[in-house]
Amino acid sequence: MRRHLIACLLGSVVVIGLHAQTFPYDHMHFNAADPAAAVAWYAANLGGKPGAGPDRVVIGRTIFAFAKLENAPPSAGGAIDHIAFSVADVDGTMKTLQAAGAKLLTPPSDSPAIGKAGVVQDPFGVKIELLQEPSALGFHHIHLRVPDPAAALEWFAANFGGERLKWKGSLDAVKYTNPTVLLLADKDGMATPSQGRAIDHLGWGVNNVDAMVSGLTAKGLKTVEPRAVRNLRVGFVDGPGAVRIEMVQGRTEEELVGR
Repeated sequence: MRRHLIACLLGSVVVIGLHAQTFPYDHMHFNAADPAAAVAWYAANLGGKPGAGPDRVVIGRTIFAFAKLENAPPSAGGAIDHIAFSVADVDGTMKTLQAAGAKLLTPPSDSPAIGKAGVVQDPFGVKIELLQEPSALGFHHIHLRVPDPAAALEWFAANFGGERLKWKGSLDAVKYTNPTVLLLADKDGMATPSQGRAIDHLGWGVNNVDAMVSGLTAKGLKTVEPRAVRNLRVGFVDGPGAVRIEMVQGRTEEELVGR
C-alpha cells in the first residue's frame, strides 16, 4: 500500500513536470477585407497603439495583426469563437462600439458566473465579449469551441505552459502572464477550423521554434516547417479542435509595446 502511494505521488510529480515552461502570449491574427480599416477601428475604439507595421496594433502587450482576406467567415462558429475585453463600463463601451459599426449580438446583462457582460461583432467579423472586471482591464481572454474542452486546455498547458485555474471560481481556464490573458474553452463538436475565419490563429512567443515544431511533429500533429518572416522565425501547428497556432521566435520589446 505504501509503495503504491509513493508511486502515485511520484506519478503526479511527473505529470506536472511534463507541462512546458510558460511562454508569453504573443499575438492574435485576424483576417479582414480591409486590414487598414481594422487597425484604425481597434486603435480608435479599444485602445490599440500603432504596431511595427501598418497591418497591426498593440493592445497592452499583445499584437493584433490583420491579414487581407475577402469574405472571411465570422469567428463565431469557428474553433476560436471570440475574444474578450474587460472595460470599466460595459453599457457605455457597447454603445460606443455599435456607433462605430459593431453589430449587437447579446445585450449587456448580469450573470452569476461572470458578472456584467455583453457581446458584439466588430465590422470585420470578430466576435467580442465585453466584461466589467475592474481589476483586469484590457484584453482579457480568448474563448475556444472544441470537442473536449478539458483535454484541450490540458494540451495548451502541457505545450505552452500557463496556470490551470478556475476563473471566477467555476470556469476552467489556463492563465498566461506578461501579458496576462486567459484561455477558456466550451464544448462544441461542430466548430470549424479557425484558419481562414475572422480569427485565424493564436500566437505564442517561444525560445526555439525549430525545437517546438519538431517536438509537436513527433507527436503526430499537423505542423508547418519554421521559416523566416521579417525579423522573426515562425512555425505553425494545428492544436485541439483545429485551433491554428503560430509560434514566434525573435520578437523585440519594441514590437510588444507599440509606438
